[in-house]
Amino acid sequence: MKPEYWFPAKPPGHGWGWGFPQTWQGWVVYLGFWVLLAVGVLLILPYNVGIFLAYVFAIAALLIVICWCKGEPPGGGPRR
Repeated sequence: MKPEYWFPAKPPGHGWGWGFPQTWQGWVVYLGFWVLLAVGVLLILPYNVGIFLAYVFAIAALLIVICWCKGEPPGGGPRR
């Protein structure tokens, strides 16, 4: 049985990574990222830019990890 990927790989020639979500679970993750980013802009950015940048890095890294685990292998080759 072929696994259901939450995020499709970008087509060849369009860079490395994943496209927009293709399942409801992927959309929840994607929208959750944007909500967390907006919360950080409102609550953290006005007080400390350095902490905000660390926060953005952390939530972006979390999004990448989720895409890596639940997305189609990027680059067209099988995941090792």
